[in-house]
Amino acid sequence: MSAVPGWLLRHRITIEEYLGTSSTGARYGPAVEARAFVDEQTRAVVSPGGETVTSSSTAYTAPGTEAPPLSRVTLPSGRVTTVIAALPRDGVGLPTPDHVEIQLQ
Repeated sequence: MSAVPGWLLRHRITIEEYLGTSSTGARYGPAVEARAFVDEQTRAVVSPGGETVTSSSTAYTAPGTEAPPLSRVTLPSGRVTTVIAALPRDGVGLPTPDHVEIQLQ
């Protein structure tokens, strides 16, 4: 098992964990910076609720990165977007680069 090489994670993103809603709107945790490789490509993905939605970007991060659905993410371009799903990609011992794929709106 090997993590994605750090030299491939050329971008920095900021993740604010979604905490739920209050009477004033959505609540988010403190901003956490993560190294990532950001691919700004539009594609159809399936949300945790089973709906097909459009993802405008994907961020690939190191294993263990936390980004629950509906969390707020700021990309290197300054664009603020929302997490659709964060999927751990683990080769289960195979010589593949383990990582977390964060699908973004």
